Amino acid sequence: MSTNLVVNETNQGCRIALLKDKDLVEFHFEEDSNLFKVGDIFLGTVKKVVPGLNAAFIDIGYEKDAFLHYLDLGPQVSSLNKFTKYALTRKNTSAKLSKFKLEPDIDKAGKISQVLSKNQRILVQVVKEPISTKGPRLSCEISIAGRYLVLVPFSNVVSISKKIAESDERKRLTRLINSIKQENFGIIIRTVAKGKDVAELDRDLTNLMDIWHECVKNLKVAKPRAKVVGEMGKVSSLLRDILNESFDAVNVDSPTIYEEIKTYIKKIAPDREKILKMYNGKTKIFEQFGIEKQLKSLFGKSVSLPGGGYIVIEHTEALHVIDVNSGNKSNSEENQEKTALNVNMEAAKEIARQLRLRDMGGIIVIDFIDMRRTENKKKVYNAIKDEMKEDRSKFTILPLSKFGLMQITRQRVRPELNIITHEICPTCNGTGKISASILIADTVEKNIDYILSKQNEKTLTVVLHPYLYTYFRYGVISKQMKWFLKYHRWVHIEEDTSLGLSDFKFINSIGEEIQIN
Repeated sequence: MSTNLVVNETNQGCRIALLKDKDLVEFHFEEDSNLFKVGDIFLGTVKKVVPGLNAAFIDIGYEKDAFLHYLDLGPQVSSLNKFTKYALTRKNTSAKLSKFKLEPDIDKAGKISQVLSKNQRILVQVVKEPISTKGPRLSCEISIAGRYLVLVPFSNVVSISKKIAESDERKRLTRLINSIKQENFGIIIRTVAKGKDVAELDRDLTNLMDIWHECVKNLKVAKPRAKVVGEMGKVSSLLRDILNESFDAVNVDSPTIYEEIKTYIKKIAPDREKILKMYNGKTKIFEQFGIEKQLKSLFGKSVSLPGGGYIVIEHTEALHVIDVNSGNKSNSEENQEKTALNVNMEAAKEIARQLRLRDMGGIIVIDFIDMRRTENKKKVYNAIKDEMKEDRSKFTILPLSKFGLMQITRQRVRPELNIITHEICPTCNGTGKISASILIADTVEKNIDYILSKQNEKTLTVVLHPYLYTYFRYGVISKQMKWFLKYHRWVHIEEDTSLGLSDFKFINSIGEEIQIN
């Protein structure tokens, strides 16, 4: 499977698309104005302690105070507060913690008023970006993520990803990390560390220690609300998390971002530097790689499935609801149960993709087409689990209920992505909206395929807007000619200026209109 990362710089920020075999699987938009990204570390001030919530509101410079719950303080918060106080008052405080005396862990069932007080300065990290009317969510469990490791100051615990299942590999990695880590620094070993030698792990750990030293250096001169250390750019953080041998290319159209990525790849994987390419084509980069078209077709309320079915995605205040429908073109199987299974299996793949694409979080309820057989329900459940293996967000999937509903909870740390997939109608001067015009030609072709292949019409005439008429007849080997070569039947095309750009009709041999739902 080939993997390609495409980066497009815009006036508002940069758009990042992750393609697998040319299919869009992840899309991110990083706004230049976003000053509170996940991973950023701030020197905050306690504005209010709320015993009823067992939480505190922290001022880190956002228009609304950030939220810090007692359970997000972390066991070592007393050590963190002690070190923060030393760093702010004693300029000779060392970033090395080998001589720093750790404080006892706080009580898991304690009260936040026992730990924090109003106007106290505290080092915090953003774990959830501002969403809707809510400010950022914070944690005092400071962690600095690298490619293979995560550095956790004020801890001595070495933990390892549960996805590394082999006992011998877990023991090997734990032994290596214990031999190179410094005292009073905990380490989380990430899944991608599997099989890596000590030199690569040590290089990653050295980079993380450099970031921690920078953090302490900035903390000594920091003012309240100041960002002590910022998370790296979204492109670099994506590469940090997903760069592997399957990557074919990273295509960028911005010289600034190109240099940033080049520096980062040179640091973490110098042998992969050749995959970075500067795009200088005349066509816009997202058009060149077919991403614009995919964005229009994948972010609508309704998303088509390859076999003729479709899914409908609805968003409510409390949860997301996804309905799976078979449509009228997916009844080719000999019985209803098999049709339902095939559509549900296709839907499972597309739903897993949509959750990543839109970064949908919270509770997701999926209404699959009813199936009677238990083994078929299990197949759909396993399909969803397999498709979501590469999802980096934490999630929980429950099996289908007796009503055919599946429930998924998925962690969300950023605002959900929403792309407008409707345009102002060119035929009604903006009084209505139509489906994105970029998809109309595809819709016409799909319907022609269905009429000629499934309904076996002998004679077909398509009536179109002049623009589409020209599009299908343009070129030495036009679309119309390609249809003849494919179906061995000539499709007649007529233009009708009374039709809107998105309107079209199919006429059979006796002049009757063919109804397509």
